[in-house]
Amino acid sequence: MKLRSILLIAAALPLAVSTAANAADPAEAVKPVGLSVEQVEHDKLFAIFKADDEASLKLSPIMAIFRGDLRYADKIGDFLTPEYNAAVKAQAESSLAALKTIDRDKLNPTDKIAYDVFAYSQGEALKTLTPEYLALTEVRPINHFFGFHTYYPTFSSGKGAAPYKTVKDYENGLSRNADYVRLIDRSIGKFREGMKSGVVETKLTINNVIQQLETQAKMPIEESPYWGPVDNMPADFSDAEKARLTDAYHASIGDVYAANARLHAFLKDEYLPVARDSVGLSQMKGGAALYQSMIEQTTTLPLTADYLHNLGLSEVARIKHGMEEIKSEVGFKGTLGEFFEFIRTDPQFKPKSREDLTQRYYAIGKEVDQQVPKFFSKVPKTALEIRPYEEFREKFEAGGSYESGTPDGSRPGVFYFNAYDLPSRTTPGETTLYLHEGAPGHHFQISLAQENDALPAFMRFGGNTAYVEGWALYAETLGYPMGFYKDPYQRFGTLDDEMLRAMRLVVDTGLHSKGWTRDQAIEYMLANSGMGRTDATAEVERYIAIPSQALAYKVGALTIQGLRKKAEKVLGDKFDIRAFHEQVLDTGALPLPVLEKKIDDWIAATQSA
Repeated sequence: MKLRSILLIAAALPLAVSTAANAADPAEAVKPVGLSVEQVEHDKLFAIFKADDEASLKLSPIMAIFRGDLRYADKIGDFLTPEYNAAVKAQAESSLAALKTIDRDKLNPTDKIAYDVFAYSQGEALKTLTPEYLALTEVRPINHFFGFHTYYPTFSSGKGAAPYKTVKDYENGLSRNADYVRLIDRSIGKFREGMKSGVVETKLTINNVIQQLETQAKMPIEESPYWGPVDNMPADFSDAEKARLTDAYHASIGDVYAANARLHAFLKDEYLPVARDSVGLSQMKGGAALYQSMIEQTTTLPLTADYLHNLGLSEVARIKHGMEEIKSEVGFKGTLGEFFEFIRTDPQFKPKSREDLTQRYYAIGKEVDQQVPKFFSKVPKTALEIRPYEEFREKFEAGGSYESGTPDGSRPGVFYFNAYDLPSRTTPGETTLYLHEGAPGHHFQISLAQENDALPAFMRFGGNTAYVEGWALYAETLGYPMGFYKDPYQRFGTLDDEMLRAMRLVVDTGLHSKGWTRDQAIEYMLANSGMGRTDATAEVERYIAIPSQALAYKVGALTIQGLRKKAEKVLGDKFDIRAFHEQVLDTGALPLPVLEKKIDDWIAATQSA
């Protein structure tokens, strides 16, 4: 996600997947009249899903906006309130109770998958809403990778998900700005609760937040992202309307700036002095148990930190061997570490300018488009745009990310790449980054799910990190059969990116379960890859900010790769890569055990056909 696609929103917002606590049982609303048993159960099941989704949109208006649903677009949501948590918890329990009225054995295969995913997601939601869990998470509402203070400016810029086409859209924007102010003030209150209980963020992450807020504060209101809608008011607005809205937005954005200033002052003067010097979650009060819980949520599997750490060390060794082979192939005479430094520093591997980097990604996109029909029978209707991060936020962003479009294609998906500190960027990893964040990675997976209106909404728009990031990492490997890695340096680039995901297993668990320091983690990444220090630093500080998220990539990708190998072995000449990809993608982001069951069933059906 993970940012930024729907995963950014999932990271920035508490989970909302429930209906109103006093709603009537939606399953009871279905009256079977001359329908088959299977259809009756289907209709009952989807009535539960529909009611649940409707309440979810009311509780999380931002998610509704991303889906093009503007009924609640005047709000952000009542996050970080007891009332919000209670509403989500009560109906998650109600939804699970309603689900028990469904006879799963009478459902068709796709509906059984939907049943299982819904039950899983509701159960996971409940785990995050216990008083014990909230006492460790909600009191740390913001860090430099997790919070509305970085997400909201782009969202409100006229280039994000929020539309600015009508006077009503502009009025909604003003209302959301007021909601943002309330959310920031509630965040300060939650930080204070953590100060009292001894559950606090790290000095590192809070210092980064302070820098982010300072960067935004330096921009005059008329040059900020928030002013974009004012500069681009529709021509059909009357002069009086334009003048009124201009004045209103100047005052509203001033309120947003004032809220950020309060947050900045609080964090710098009160919170930073009591924040943790340590960076690992296990070194925070209650953090060790929280980390284990987060591992299971992120990977959707009952894995331990020790297992993942050792898996990472094994993968690092395997990938390192492949890098040694490339070093020999290109005739480099030094050590592998010296080869890494050669890749980092030699001018031939540097983009010439911001525009040159942009054009390089445009060219990669066109080459990928030519290869896609050989591997996919279904492609998204939603267009994909390629953009650099805006300069106000690029310093703290990853090398690239994806932001989803709308299901109807009216807003495109966006592949963002990072042009900050251009001399630190290298060209060998460009192809694999595009395959991951753009096509056929996040853009295909997220868009195809959203566009499939036969799926219930929670499968179209929800997901889990292991599947979402696992697919994107798997998509990188398609560069081999697509012919993009014949050049040894491009092949090094994809191995280097794969190494990043392997190192994440080592470093995330090292930081959060084995007491590693920030600098220790950075040096490990520099010693085992061709990453520049800027990227390695940003990666490590990301893992510190969002523990366990980085573990999902390799776990998910290895699962999908293993399922493909199984299918190829069992089916032989019957194996069709296009059909396999359709099976993986056509039911949205599944928990890995559910995905494994689905592919096993498909293999068996194909074998017997």
